[in-house]
Amino acid sequence: MTSSSLALRLQTRRSLLRHPLVERYAPVVTMVLALMVIWYIAAVAMNWNLVRDGFEREETPYTTTHVLAGTMSAERPLLPAPHQIVSTFVDGVFGYPPLAPRSLVYHSLVTLSATLIGFAFGAIFGTLLALMIVHSRVLERSLLPWIICSQMVPIVALAPIFIVVLGAIGLTGLLPKSLISAYLCFFPVTIGMVKGFTSPDPLQLELMQTWSATPRQVLFKLRWPSAVPYLFASLKVAITISLIGAIVAELPTGAEAGIGARLLAGSYYGQTIQLWAALVAAAVLSSGLIGIVSLIERGVNRRMGAH
Repeated sequence: MTSSSLALRLQTRRSLLRHPLVERYAPVVTMVLALMVIWYIAAVAMNWNLVRDGFEREETPYTTTHVLAGTMSAERPLLPAPHQIVSTFVDGVFGYPPLAPRSLVYHSLVTLSATLIGFAFGAIFGTLLALMIVHSRVLERSLLPWIICSQMVPIVALAPIFIVVLGAIGLTGLLPKSLISAYLCFFPVTIGMVKGFTSPDPLQLELMQTWSATPRQVLFKLRWPSAVPYLFASLKVAITISLIGAIVAELPTGAEAGIGARLLAGSYYGQTIQLWAALVAAAVLSSGLIGIVSLIERGVNRRMGAH
């Protein structure tokens, strides 16, 4: 190989490494591969004794290779291997009709309905609270500390209380889950929008006063446009928390449908692979919801003239 051809190959390799797609996704792919290697090692270590004891109870001759293979295919492992989780997830999504009780699509839709309703309530309520706080110093001093304190108690402790109290007044089904989701997600929206509404420079506010602008005009012409970046940043956090709230709300009710119900079933019957597959479904659903909010954000920014 001549020196010129070697230099050409090195230059081509460097150009590939500097490709925008490689620079963007190479770190992510590297981290995912590293996590997969660590996960497989952990699965072997955690399932080794379980599989070996199974061979000994059945008095079946075994070798290290048999035990190693068993850690990758155990029916109820302590830690499922990634390929087992992916297989169960794909089977739960594509192996049944979408509305079948064993379909992950069906359970995801049940949780998604509570998530979206709670998210809508929480986002609207949080925005209204932020408007009240911004326009009233008294409300800022009285409401803001209580809003912060409301998030200090874990939702796992509050969810059963909410379910019992709401059930006592006849509110069951989707509404209690939605209210728990709204309770969780209103907080980031409130804090983000308070920051957004107060983000305009004091000189800009003084200029609006010089032009004799009404509070309504100041709100829609100055405060709202300034708060848009904070709004979407808050909504991305809120919609994820809303999903978590919907899942947590399904746990104390012993729900028969929803991602929380799949987690309960996996925990009760020791079906760890099903449990992890439900967690993957929740992660996929959360990523999709954040992606939708990001798309809406791009559209709004484009309409506002941002690039």
